Amino acid sequence: MKTKLGLLLLMLLIAVGCDDSTETEQPVEHPVEQPTEPAKESITNTLDMTFNKIPAGTFLMGSPESEPYREDVETQHKVTISKEFYMQTTVVTQGQWTAVMGTEPWKGHFFSKLLKEGANYPAVYVNWDEAVAYCKKLSKQEGNRYRLPTEAEWEYACRAGTETRWSFGDDEKELGDYAWYDENATDIGEEYAHQVGLKKANAFGLYDMHGNVWEWCSDYYGADYYKQSPEKNPLGPTSGSSRVLRGGSWLNITRLTRSAFRFRYAADFRDFSGGFRLVRELD
Repeated sequence: MKTKLGLLLLMLLIAVGCDDSTETEQPVEHPVEQPTEPAKESITNTLDMTFNKIPAGTFLMGSPESEPYREDVETQHKVTISKEFYMQTTVVTQGQWTAVMGTEPWKGHFFSKLLKEGANYPAVYVNWDEAVAYCKKLSKQEGNRYRLPTEAEWEYACRAGTETRWSFGDDEKELGDYAWYDENATDIGEEYAHQVGLKKANAFGLYDMHGNVWEWCSDYYGADYYKQSPEKNPLGPTSGSSRVLRGGSWLNITRLTRSAFRFRYAADFRDFSGGFRLVRELD
């Protein structure tokens, strides 16, 4: 099994081409507020999905050249998120997915044995297009706009005011307190995404931003995008062959769970280690 997972990880590091012309809407601009303290305001919708308000602010996106295991696509640059938004405190669960879509996409696959089923386990085997469809259906059902986070919003919410390798600091020994990754999942035979919210949250009250499952973002992926990215509310390239994923998963090594690590795959890609969390826009 370890060999098979190694091959799967290698496959996950190769982008698969896929054309997608879906447009991403520009967030409404508001005066900038620096994130001086953790988010305190939360809302819960009719599906018991909890969202924490993330304050507007400016941060350094990417990683410094001195960061261990950094990659060239992580060019550090200043980014301003000019509008507050609500971020789901966990990834979308199987129970939350089924309540809206009425389907169970994680069933019937050869590698379905690499997951657990239950209302509080992450909804996996969901591709980017399906995640967007979920957002649209939930928005209509709830009367509020739900969407995928931009890559900038995701990293901003993940960092929660930090500039370290992870949202809790630089000490790799603490990663197991905040994340499911290879050492406390794959290596001990727990080869599956775990129930959400079991580890410590970051300073914004968000769980599993590191590890457990990869999370889709709205952006097209661009290896050189950071070098020309606008400072305010970047939306990613206008076109591309793949979409951004962030956070790492239960089968990944520590460096892939860093706040700055960038990953990508085709919009139609799905597997047992990929999920998503939602942004709910302010009313």
